[in-house]
Amino acid sequence: MKPADKSPVATPPNEPRASQARGEKPQRILDAAIAVIAETGYFQARVSDIADRAGVADGTIYLYFKNKEQMLMAAIHSAFATFLANARAALEGVTDPRERLRTLAFLHLEGMGRNRSLAVVFQTELRQSAKFLRQFSQEQLIEYFDLIRETVRAGQRSGVFRADVSDKIVANCFFGALDEMVTSWILSERDYSLKGAAAPIVDLVLHGLNTPEAKP
Repeated sequence: MKPADKSPVATPPNEPRASQARGEKPQRILDAAIAVIAETGYFQARVSDIADRAGVADGTIYLYFKNKEQMLMAAIHSAFATFLANARAALEGVTDPRERLRTLAFLHLEGMGRNRSLAVVFQTELRQSAKFLRQFSQEQLIEYFDLIRETVRAGQRSGVFRADVSDKIVANCFFGALDEMVTSWILSERDYSLKGAAAPIVDLVLHGLNTPEAKP
């Protein structure tokens, strides 16, 4: 699966400028959908409000998306595909599994911290529907978990990480810690740097993963 290629609004870099311009409108709609849904909630969000935020006519939205549900999933897919593509690019050439985990943690928290509306939709609106969550988990979240698990297994093979810990358990703990930090951040009344929590989280995970001979 190539997440960047499956984005519903991605335009290849060698496409003519006119084609790229056509791709800008649906992305503008997706950005507006994230903003409106974050403010009002999925069930209260109206297509007309999303159209107003995107600067398009109501009917224009239906040229690209059948309904609000498809719009939400397309917006989440687009955002997460971008994250996965950036993560894979950032990990190229990084062989130390500990540094790979640090890179993933930083990208996860930096990306959410940069777009609060997106964080709200991921942490709250997506989870209000078992259907949405199941679809997202089966199609994209599993790829993120595989990336974490591959890193853990590489560390175990090299002797850096303990081999007696399930890579699946580690992936769940790693993601769960990052996920909870994002939730705490959006619920907090105090503004602070979310990405600053990346290093402490990874250090906590590493202290439990390291073999006695390894140093984080």
